[in-house]
Amino acid sequence: MPKTRRAVPSESARPVRGGTVPVVSVIVPLLNEEESLPELHRQLTGVLHGLGKSYEIIYVDDGSTDRSYEVLQEFHHGDRHVKVIRFRRNFGKSAALSVGFQEARGHTVITMDADLQDDPSEIPSLIEALGTSYDLISGWKKKRFDPLTKTIPSKFFNYVTGKLTGIPIHDFNCGLKAYRREVVKDVQVYGELHRYIPALAHWAGYRVGEKPVQHHPRRYGRTKFGISRFFRGFLDLLTVLFTTRYIRRPLHLFGVWGLVTLVAGAGIVGYLSLEWFLGRTSLSNRPLFLVGILFTITGIQFVSIGLLGEMISRQQTSTKTYAIRDHLR
Repeated sequence: MPKTRRAVPSESARPVRGGTVPVVSVIVPLLNEEESLPELHRQLTGVLHGLGKSYEIIYVDDGSTDRSYEVLQEFHHGDRHVKVIRFRRNFGKSAALSVGFQEARGHTVITMDADLQDDPSEIPSLIEALGTSYDLISGWKKKRFDPLTKTIPSKFFNYVTGKLTGIPIHDFNCGLKAYRREVVKDVQVYGELHRYIPALAHWAGYRVGEKPVQHHPRRYGRTKFGISRFFRGFLDLLTVLFTTRYIRRPLHLFGVWGLVTLVAGAGIVGYLSLEWFLGRTSLSNRPLFLVGILFTITGIQFVSIGLLGEMISRQQTSTKTYAIRDHLR
């Protein structure tokens, strides 16, 4: 008697919650978006179901004070693909993404905002853009539907960031991105560094690309970000530059500026000392002499800080981890 074969359910039909590892994980951080959530979830599930791959949706409620969590609970009870994480208070988008990255189990990870300005229909093309050539694809809101008070500072911010980081992308802060799993598990996001995830990934050795995406006007509520975010953003940019480019070679940062100020100070002091020795001037009435001394002391301090940083970095080198792409044994 021939054996009967048990039918194997398709990948998209397999249970995800606590079961089969999903192929795609979608992380949606949110704050007070109860009005937009039903429409977002409807669009999102439709797009993900059409992919024909197993998936999970991770909503991270960043301390909402409206009914957002109640809406998310309904999603969770009615859809086995939905996970919900709720913070006790508002910790910020970086914290929400960091927790979402830890929870994500998919081979491909998508992040997007919950305000309906990001279009879920872009997800298949973002996954396709990853292909085999990139590890991270950042969305580019080429045509934005935001007020000038937001778009003009954003263009300036992205231009400066691109020049300082050396990454030729136009929109660092677009919420719609696609990642390979290893990127989100390797890149550490804290503070407000979510704006610089492409830079963090690039300096960790991952391949970063960009793709234009559709952007929609805000339909409900108002933006949660004010003009102060750009000032904080530039401070975070300094943090990123130091902790990525110079964390293992601090003398290259402090030493350069130290040598410049030291040489300038020594030159000023040497010139005025020669003038005094020849009897052409008096140092007591030359403020420039004090400037030279200040430059000299500052230069010595910068070089000393750089050397101390090198010593600390050398002690910690054995504990550093590096992003490894392939390992054949």
